[in-house]
Amino acid sequence: MGTEVFSLQDKVALVTGAGQGIGLEIAKSLRSAGAHVVIGEINPETGKAAAEQVEGEFLPLDVTNSAEVAAGIARIVADHGRLDISVHNAGMVRNEPAEEMSDESWRKVIGLNLDGVFYCSREAGKQMLAQGFGSIINIASMSGMISNHPQPQASYNSSKAAVIMLTKSLAGEWGRRGVRVNSISPGYTATDLLQGVRDKDPELFDGWMEQTPMGRAGTPQELGPVAVFLASEASSFVTGSNVVADGGFTIW
Repeated sequence: MGTEVFSLQDKVALVTGAGQGIGLEIAKSLRSAGAHVVIGEINPETGKAAAEQVEGEFLPLDVTNSAEVAAGIARIVADHGRLDISVHNAGMVRNEPAEEMSDESWRKVIGLNLDGVFYCSREAGKQMLAQGFGSIINIASMSGMISNHPQPQASYNSSKAAVIMLTKSLAGEWGRRGVRVNSISPGYTATDLLQGVRDKDPELFDGWMEQTPMGRAGTPQELGPVAVFLASEASSFVTGSNVVADGGFTIW
């Protein structure tokens, strides 16, 4: 068995929140492996630019709107006849003390990080079950397994823990019908958000790096190949797994 098991030639892939950062790099990696990539993004400016970079197409998409998700995936199927890979990356974090968190703030994070992943998984799953095959990849976080310190982020941690369990639950329901569902849990990753923390509070950033066995942040480019593995036949017997890419942060 050679490298051809990693090929995504002629596959159709959706990546949400792919206008920048981790989502964009995953989209690039899927394209490099041969997939046709649809960029699902709420921001038309970054979404269109990302679609150009991957020689794919832009799909305006608010993942918190279930009707819009259903219509978007229906459009992909109408245009291409199938959906082989669906990567659900759109998400957000708010660092707020729990006792000060408003209902609105809690729902905003849960709505995007969990509800959005469920809506996308449900609609992608319907199509993949009809096809008899498909790979769903949910982007969770190491924060779904630990409580980060010192920043307060109860809503984010809770949402990502739920994504990991949602992934396992869907994998159990759909495994015998040809649909694999896995998650990726990144650690601290060098996105614009992390760079902002480094610039604003270098002591906090350095503390995170000291807690990381590899002593550095990951890069979005290091997550793309993980997605290719989970999307491809190289992982044909892998479902319900949570692949942790955190430089070892969660082992201590």
